[in-house]
Parts: sequence; structure tokens; C-alpha cells
Amino acid sequence: MTRPTASPLASLALYEQVAERLRHRIMARELEPGAWIDELALCAEWGISRTPMREALKVLAAEGLVTMKLRRGAYVTEMSERDVREAYQLLALLESDAAANLSIKATDDELGLLSQLHQKLEDALPDRDHFFAANEEFHQEILRIEGNRWRMQIVQDLRRLMKLNRHHSLFLEGRLHESLLEHRAILAAMAARDAESVRKLVEAHFQNGLRATQNAAGAPTPAA
Repeated sequence: MTRPTASPLASLALYEQVAERLRHRIMARELEPGAWIDELALCAEWGISRTPMREALKVLAAEGLVTMKLRRGAYVTEMSERDVREAYQLLALLESDAAANLSIKATDDELGLLSQLHQKLEDALPDRDHFFAANEEFHQEILRIEGNRWRMQIVQDLRRLMKLNRHHSLFLEGRLHESLLEHRAILAAMAARDAESVRKLVEAHFQNGLRATQNAAGAPTPAA
């Protein structure tokens, strides 16, 4: 019996395309944290019905980027002080463990790649935007090489949420240089294959980032 010819797989469903557009606007701060999302206006702008818009908002709500409020609609999520603190705590646990594992099992070539990415951090100063990009690339590469896909997904979601934080740690005066010094120390410990030092240095890196975020926001700093 001849099988019927299968139709080609469709590209992204419409609601996924809508979700990506909304995600881009949120990440680009075209839709600020706390902003109400005018579904009708966006549907008219993009020439779509409300069904794919609602499905897209469900996707972004599951990612944490959108908050649905009963009888009030959808809003771009605002990160509370507690949200930021808990996100930093989880990132510290997940990324310090990944870096410690990698310091043991990474090849010399893989460590060399991380060293090249670190050089982008060195070259980025004092350009904050370039430093942001290089910093994210460095951290993502550690996770990619270490290879735990579940960890990568969780960290990706957390880092996406952290971009909603109005008081990013690297906004604080002097934090870029401090962060660079911390990266140097982490990379040196990885090159020395000192897993325990790597773990502690990465944990301290995130703790310092949290303190800088709280100082930028004018919030009280936790006891050291």
C-alpha cells in the first residue's frame, strides 16, 4: 500500500510568531516592566485575530515574562526585590556547579575557547552594552560545554527574567570592572582545575551581583 505523500511541516505556528514578536518588544524595553499589553491594538497592528494573541500570551506567561491579571488583562512582569534575590540564588547554585564540573572535565581546547570569550569582556570596557553581551556569551558557553540541557533551559529562563530587572547589577558605577576581575579569577581557577575554588568564586560572583543590584535599587544590602 502506497503511503500518502506527507505535507511539508509548517514553520512556526502563528501564535509562536506572535510570542516571538512580543518577546522581542519586551526584551528591547519597547514594552516596559509593569506595562499593560494592549491586545486589541497589537492585533490590529499585526493583522491577526485575538486567538493567536491569547495563545502567545499564555506562552510568555509560562516563561514568566507576562503576568495575567484577572479581568485586567496581561502585563509585562515586574521583578520584585524578592524575585531578583531568589533568581540570583538559583543562578549561583546552577552556574557554580556547572563551572566546577567543567573545570574537571573540560579539554584544553574548551578552556581556550572560554579564554577567548573572556577576552571579549576585557575588550568591551567601558562599553556597557558590549560588556552585557560578552558576559552573557561567556556564561552561556560554560553551560553549553558542560552539557546539562535541563540546567541550560532553567538558566536561560532565569536570565531572560533577569533582563526585566530595572536595577541590573552592571548598572552600578564600578561594577563592570569588579565583574571583570571576578571573571579573571574564575577563569584562572578553571585553568588550574581547582573545582572547589571555581565553585566558591562563581557563587561569590553572583552574591556580589545581587549586592550591586540592591545598591543600585537603594534596597538594604544583606549581611555578608
